[in-house]
Amino acid sequence: MNKKKALLIGDYTHPKFHPLQGVDEEITRILQESLTVQCSENKQLLEKENIEAFDLCISYHDSWAEKVSSKQAAGLLSFVSGGGGLLVLHNGIVLQKKYELAQLIGAKNTIHPAFCDLEMRITAPEHDIMLNIEPFEIKDEPYRFEFDPFNETTILMEYNLDGEWHPAAWAHRYGLGRVVYLLPGRDQAAFQHPEYRKLVLQSAKWAARCPG
Repeated sequence: MNKKKALLIGDYTHPKFHPLQGVDEEITRILQESLTVQCSENKQLLEKENIEAFDLCISYHDSWAEKVSSKQAAGLLSFVSGGGGLLVLHNGIVLQKKYELAQLIGAKNTIHPAFCDLEMRITAPEHDIMLNIEPFEIKDEPYRFEFDPFNETTILMEYNLDGEWHPAAWAHRYGLGRVVYLLPGRDQAAFQHPEYRKLVLQSAKWAARCPG
């Protein structure tokens, strides 16, 4: 049986904070049993005629100074609404600079507290993505989010910061497609955490509708 195909978009040449180097290797290894992964910084691959070759788009996009083009945004929207999957990891939420992509993702990053130890708890244990995922601790950046009031999403996981719990992962359907956001992923080390590796794999498989 042919494996499904994932496109991992990030920045090798001019990342602001989060280079794709190293992270690409980890994600490829995490997904290797279920999906083949093409890694690229060529945002033209988001355009409709290019992205249709894939089953899943993984955003590790780090271009905070510029937006994707309207053609690229339209390609991604068409891809997901037509049945494709979108998995957004940590800084990949920078796609929010196009408001229509912020609506697709379901929220936007508002503030960026400092790197620290984060305690994660499961808030939707019955969701397919969270099956057999245990609460865990991870060092990462505790992004805070403003959610789109029109979006119906499921908060999968929360992190604790100074005694308060905040969303750390969510998932929803968009048209015929599926969208997942995962907070952790500041650097290669985050993707080496065994429990987080399981979460990335199960999120990708859910979004891409992989069997098993």
